[in-house]
Amino acid sequence: MGTLHVVELSGTNAQAVNGLSLKPGQEQFIAPPSYSLAEGLASPEHFWSRVIVLDTQVVGYVRAHFDHDAQQREFVSCLWRINVDAQHQGHGVGEFAVHTTADEAAARGFESLTVLWEPGNQGPGGFFERLGFVPTGLTQYGEVLGVLPLALRGSRP
Repeated sequence: MGTLHVVELSGTNAQAVNGLSLKPGQEQFIAPPSYSLAEGLASPEHFWSRVIVLDTQVVGYVRAHFDHDAQQREFVSCLWRINVDAQHQGHGVGEFAVHTTADEAAARGFESLTVLWEPGNQGPGGFFERLGFVPTGLTQYGEVLGVLPLALRGSRP
């Protein structure tokens, strides 16, 4: 595998991000309803959107929300969206995206990173749990709330 890195989302790379493909059945897991509702309440300056690039090819996208004053605790430091192109899933791109987002959250002084996901056999729950997210309950919409403590970020490989 080549070198993974992130760049800011821009007009130059947005079309490639929009063209990312999914595996069959994954469409239902893209954006939990809570995110759509909260997005309307959030200020744009609190979003962190990055494109994941393998060498020179766009292979993924990650969006996070960082706001120490967010009204709902699950949105204080939250992995909002992660999309990895279908042909690159299972090759470390998603893990790289989560680690990069967790590092950004820690650098901004947050103690944890949260993520919401729709429960289901083909959903991302197992992926997030393998990366250290601990399910702590359900939202009012039935989404799983996972929390990743950031205290030990310096000890990860």
